Amino acid sequence: MPAGPVARLRRICLALPEAEEVETWDTPTFRVRRKIFALVAEHDGAPAAWVKAPPGVQELLLEAAPERFYRPPYLGGRGWVGVRLAAADWEEVAALVRRSYGLIAPRSLAASA
Repeated sequence: MPAGPVARLRRICLALPEAEEVETWDTPTFRVRRKIFALVAEHDGAPAAWVKAPPGVQELLLEAAPERFYRPPYLGGRGWVGVRLAAADWEEVAALVRRSYGLIAPRSLAASA
């Protein structure tokens, strides 16, 4: 995987309160208090990220921009969204990461993000 998009995702994730990187399943995962809020993936041979989305948002993103978003295996059934990073809108990626963090982090931390 190219280092550029992954490094950019890493900076976004690790800027959040108490966020840490833990390698799991041979891939970087980003956690807050041991709970994953984002992870690095590969989709069709290109770098991607998976993030948790609020109910209904996954479907909206998949319908609006199937070239940028996909339903990831394993967690897709739980509302997580796959984001293709190669041609990402990085402001949008940052917003999705913050939203995912807000869904996973304790309220006190999420409020400070």
